[in-house]
Amino acid sequence: MMRGKILMRTMLLLGAVGVVQVSNPIAAQTRDAAPAEELVKAKARALLARMTPEEKAAQIVTYNFSAEGNGRELAERRAATGAGSFLFVSNPEEANRLQRIALSQSRLKIPLIFGFDVVHGLSTIFPVPIAQAASWDPVMIERNQAFAAAEARAVGIQWTFAPMVDIARDPRWGRMVEGAGEDPFLASAIAAAQVHGFQGVRNGGADKVIATPKHFAGYGAALGGRDYDEADLSDSALWNVYFPPFKSAIDAGAGSLMSAYMGLNGIPATGNRWLLTDVLRKTWGFKGWVVSDGNSVLNLAVHGMATDTKQAAAMGLEAGVDMEMTFGEAAFANLPSAVAEGRIDMARLDEAVERVLEAKIRLGLFERPFVDVKKAASVLRNQASLAAARVAAERSAVLLKNDGGLLPLDRKSLHSIAVIGGLADSPADTNGPWVFAANAPASQSILEGIRTKAGPTVAVRFAPGVKIPKRINRSFIDSMDKTIKRPEPADDDSGIDEAVAAAEASEVAVVVLGEPQNMVGEMASQSNLDFPGRQLELLGAVVATGKPVVVVLINGRPLDLKGSEASAVLDMWYPGSRGGEATANLLFGEAVPGGKLPFTWPRNVGQVPLIYAHLASHEPTLADRRYSNETNRPVYPFGFGLSYSTFAYSNIKVDRSAIAAGESVTVTTDVTNTGKRTADEVVQLYLHQRSGTSARPVRELKGFTRVTLGPGERRTIAFRVGPAELRYWNAGKRDWTIDASTFDVAVGTDSTSRFGASFAVTSTK
Repeated sequence: MMRGKILMRTMLLLGAVGVVQVSNPIAAQTRDAAPAEELVKAKARALLARMTPEEKAAQIVTYNFSAEGNGRELAERRAATGAGSFLFVSNPEEANRLQRIALSQSRLKIPLIFGFDVVHGLSTIFPVPIAQAASWDPVMIERNQAFAAAEARAVGIQWTFAPMVDIARDPRWGRMVEGAGEDPFLASAIAAAQVHGFQGVRNGGADKVIATPKHFAGYGAALGGRDYDEADLSDSALWNVYFPPFKSAIDAGAGSLMSAYMGLNGIPATGNRWLLTDVLRKTWGFKGWVVSDGNSVLNLAVHGMATDTKQAAAMGLEAGVDMEMTFGEAAFANLPSAVAEGRIDMARLDEAVERVLEAKIRLGLFERPFVDVKKAASVLRNQASLAAARVAAERSAVLLKNDGGLLPLDRKSLHSIAVIGGLADSPADTNGPWVFAANAPASQSILEGIRTKAGPTVAVRFAPGVKIPKRINRSFIDSMDKTIKRPEPADDDSGIDEAVAAAEASEVAVVVLGEPQNMVGEMASQSNLDFPGRQLELLGAVVATGKPVVVVLINGRPLDLKGSEASAVLDMWYPGSRGGEATANLLFGEAVPGGKLPFTWPRNVGQVPLIYAHLASHEPTLADRRYSNETNRPVYPFGFGLSYSTFAYSNIKVDRSAIAAGESVTVTTDVTNTGKRTADEVVQLYLHQRSGTSARPVRELKGFTRVTLGPGERRTIAFRVGPAELRYWNAGKRDWTIDASTFDVAVGTDSTSRFGASFAVTSTK
């Protein structure tokens, strides 16, 4: 069982980053006075003292809600008997109905908390998380999630199952689309920004929701990129790569955390006490509550760890799970008898219940349990959030290729344009995954955006080109929204002919290619990085006309373009509610692309995982020749992205030639816009440690900032590099280490920038 199966039935910054965080991303954000922490704890303990073991067990379960079959009656019974939470309720009237039952019929009148997957928006849809990571703009990401939180809270959702902060280094894994890519430094900055956006200055603001970083831990390292499969990660990989985004989210104040489905180094994450207690609680000091992923407590028996449901419940609770998410009956219903039999201590059960009660008190649910249904309409899809969605899509786009300066297109001289590909006229695919029809998401197609922007003087010819085949192995995603349709030709051969004719009759062709929204996300891993169907054949036929060709990508991971000769490639990802307008603005030069890749783009699936921060290993001069049949170089390196302008770097300096461990240096560089357009550049700082008590990667990202420069403008950018950037987890010492070594410094436009300065650390810590 997995959370997605039920969705089918349920339709209701970091110091070195160099950017300034905003504390108030929505001007009208409500700032209620937080209840004093001692009062929160006192109220929770007073409630706890009155609860029976059965009421305690019910309070730490989040049940799926379904409006089908007997789902409503089942939810009513659970609410009346003290259930703690429901997931997938996004109808404010339904939320109020269930809340009234809980407050009028349950013995202790404890309010419910409602959870939902608010991943990249609820009704206003922002670009998918991997796209927003490509913006390298934590301030913007925080603002986007603040809008998402306001929409969610307006309909009665107080708790989101986001952000997903799993590092993804294998693009076969479908859920790469939900995270921030391959790099722990970038991902950590984005994790903190999302938590701040969802939660605000504290947990419990009236227009805020509790954030839940997930899936702890190692979920993105599933063998073969196969969703739900086990992960086998070294001590070094966990502490240096996979843990940091979670630690960053916790330091940002995340109120909740979700355990992962899969086994980590042989132990299922939901039953892994070392993960959920030793690391999370004892080492990091996490104070929030841990929720299991869907049915993962029950699945401790499926994994072969527990012998039955009662033992699974005891194992999950003892490992550190505070709340069970379930799509059927709850394993935690067995906790009262497990306590009676001495399998677990009542003190541990009380601890879990107290954490959930404290969250409800901080959220103000005892004082304000109901939703203002009339107010919700004014919050959803309003002009401010839609404008923010457009800006986000523009800032997330990555220009991968622009031979001959084909882009931007000149609307003044252009008379005709061909728009080709079924994905161009599919609003649902433009929005991407984790978007639900029941929430009436705002949407527009790429074609609509181009037609509107081109205006009446430009003839826009559309041809769908080829069919996109259905998945071989279907999943719940295929049935979640039966309203999703995209135009298709009668057959591929005639569709290609029609597309060629449209291109030949036009001055330029925009070919929209990629994967539909149901081919990324949960249960959407792929064994290759190919475009589905005959899309590349379609592209080749259009390129063969000799007309200028722009490829617009709709995707959540790198895809294999197989050396396409299209003149320009613009990666729009799944750009969201205003993706059509944003795409048109970029194509016609009203916006300038400034995004950078948050992952390394491999040539083909045979290279994966391919990362920039690898060890030098043996014969590093032959690193690009590891394969006998082709180069090992990526198509595009981590951090890559072009602009309609150009930039020059000069004067890279370090203010101190040597420091002791624990001290800091300041790195400065001058960045100049050498082009003719105002544009953004993401300035990236990389370090390389030459020697030490462990081999270190050839380079690692340790700072970045996105700046806007006018034509000819020069700016000095400064980065502070200190202990946080210099230390690493040493697997031999099993501790954090700063080695005495020389550190090379590179500041530039992507991860291939040359090292231009250095400094020494003269002592070890």
